[in-house]
Amino acid sequence: SRGLGDVYKRQGNALIVGVILFVSWLLAAATSDASFRAVNAIISSWFGKLILIGSLWALWYHTLAGIRHLIWDHAVWLDIRKSRLLGWSVVIGSFALTFLTVLFL
Repeated sequence: SRGLGDVYKRQGNALIVGVILFVSWLLAAATSDASFRAVNAIISSWFGKLILIGSLWALWYHTLAGIRHLIWDHAVWLDIRKSRLLGWSVVIGSFALTFLTVLFL
């Protein structure tokens, strides 16, 4: 549970990179065709796609971890066995939802 809490905090910071990339893409689209092509080339590269998919995973992880904390706020599933089950559900669920999102978008 502690390890997942550390991941939760760090991935929130990592989301900033994806947001900066996305906002720069929008600003480039509003600015000029040349700047849009430059930023779009970065986003379309394997590295840009990796950043966007990583940001998508971080969003899903953050959402599911938040739901896990809401469950704990109601003093439910606080014992170690169920807490670990919730933790693994967050990890597996975030990867599954990322896969499904990429698959259908």
